[in-house]
Amino acid sequence: MLKKMGEAVARVARKVNETVESGSDTLELRLEGNFLHRLPSEVSALQHLKAIDLSRNQFQDFPEPLTALPALETINLEENEIVDVPVEKLAAMPALRSINLRFNPLNAEVRVIAPPLIKFDMLMSPEGARTPLP
Repeated sequence: MLKKMGEAVARVARKVNETVESGSDTLELRLEGNFLHRLPSEVSALQHLKAIDLSRNQFQDFPEPLTALPALETINLEENEIVDVPVEKLAAMPALRSINLRFNPLNAEVRVIAPPLIKFDMLMSPEGARTPLP
């Protein structure tokens, strides 16, 4: 398991470094299924990033550096372990159009507070929903 996790971290580091080094034309970063529990710090340099896929990882906390990316339109955090979401910060993101939080154990407060504050699509599973079996 540890070897598998180490390989995933190395793969993610390569992907993020390639993305940063390739310049500001980057539109999408796909880091799904890599055992991530936090974002690499280099992601904050991706000021032109439009979409990020962080699904099927191990985030327990919402990766707040995403809220500082001005061009970000789409965030996919499906199938993580996120309980709380910075709704106010998300609501202030100028370009955000969609965030997928399905199959996360979101707390009831997020489910109540988010809908009136947000101007984008926020996908959530019904409370208590389980991740579908492959």
